[in-house]
Amino acid sequence: MKHIYTLLGLIFLIIAYPSSSTLDDFFSADFYQKLTSVYGEKAKKRAVKWHEVIIDNQTDNDWSKINKINYFFNNMIRYEDDLSLWGKKDYWASPVETVGRGKGDCEDFAIAKYFSLISLGIDPNKLRLMYVRQLTLNQPHMVLIYFESPKQSPFVLDNYNAKVLPASKRPDLKPIYSFNAQGLWLAKAKGLGTKVKNSKGVSAWNNLVQRIEQGEMHTFN
Repeated sequence: MKHIYTLLGLIFLIIAYPSSSTLDDFFSADFYQKLTSVYGEKAKKRAVKWHEVIIDNQTDNDWSKINKINYFFNNMIRYEDDLSLWGKKDYWASPVETVGRGKGDCEDFAIAKYFSLISLGIDPNKLRLMYVRQLTLNQPHMVLIYFESPKQSPFVLDNYNAKVLPASKRPDLKPIYSFNAQGLWLAKAKGLGTKVKNSKGVSAWNNLVQRIEQGEMHTFN
């Protein structure tokens, strides 16, 4: 079987063939060898722990999964802005790149959590990446939100505030818009918001998904 080096490819396989062996195909010896050759031994150790947190929590409930993934990335990855890390003003890293570097900005934290939770079996319709304004710092920010049900206030997974809280308990965040693989929504503090068609606001997301789908080697930058 051809080894797949992208987490989105892993997700497609899990949906089609849900089993622990699928995860083993992704986290293969070849994967670790490639990761180590690009990022070093510390990256391999991070990836092993990433593998373990996904494998060990497959049967947990959603609340346990979102808390464990949120804790894992907030403690495993160190914040660094795109310009110093990638030499670009805005770069959305794949989860492999983020784990490999051990660093990332707010978008990278949210993206890694998003794909990891889907690989744990969380319904993608319950997850959205949300652009907000962080009012304490007065700057743009991205978080991941989880809807337990469509009519309830979503929970926020954030690298700035490590505790998973309902959006209604995060007055420091002003929602701007949210999106996932299915589309873009105007964000509201509560509820799903209004879907927006043909928006250019997710070009970085579309570029990331395209890179992951194509399995391009720069997912190992």
